[in-house]
Amino acid sequence: MKILLVYPPTPDTFWSFKHVLRFVSKRAAFPPLGLLTVAAMLPDDWQLKLVDMNVDRLTDDDLRWADYVMLGAMIVHKDSVPDIVERCRRFSKPVIAGGPLFTTGHAAFPDIDHFVLGEAEELMPQVVEDMGCETLRRMYTGSSRPDITRVPAPRWDLIDMRKYVTMSVQFSRGCPFDCEFCDIIVMNGRIPRTKSPAQLVAELEQLRLRDRPQISYWFQVKFRGSIS
Repeated sequence: MKILLVYPPTPDTFWSFKHVLRFVSKRAAFPPLGLLTVAAMLPDDWQLKLVDMNVDRLTDDDLRWADYVMLGAMIVHKDSVPDIVERCRRFSKPVIAGGPLFTTGHAAFPDIDHFVLGEAEELMPQVVEDMGCETLRRMYTGSSRPDITRVPAPRWDLIDMRKYVTMSVQFSRGCPFDCEFCDIIVMNGRIPRTKSPAQLVAELEQLRLRDRPQISYWFQVKFRGSIS
């Protein structure tokens, strides 16, 4: 199975840091941590390719190669998604979409074939089975908050780290606060769940071995951050 994972281009906002990237000779501030984590949940014998459109072009050859396209997006990517979906349709490539944008707003995208809504850990085994049998449902929805001590480490081998300012690790999900501008409690609940110390150290060690000491930490309780 050939899986193309696509992360849409981020518009020019504060968090894109586009105006300063040229000063440090990088193409993007952060990698698509959510897609890298989802990639780690796919079978080892599947062929994976990740295209972060913030650092690389999505080519027609990429789309021809793929059996399925997995599209991960945040709300800020809403305007970027339709063009990607249309390109996939031109090559008759089924799209499986997930992430914050679709978890809270999938109804705005009727042209997308399949959705994985919510946290992926409990859903991916069934999604993978259905992909293999070519019996994918239109929608997969999580019914619980996964134990994130069982989340695999991201597939860092799928990206060129030299193109990013810093790497990211996620330590927790969920937030007890109720900020009106934030959708974390909708997606991840009010009760913070954390990875184990050993788990986090192992992820940091993977990055150290790849010579990437500059790392940003995403603690949802403190920063209201989220993986894509």
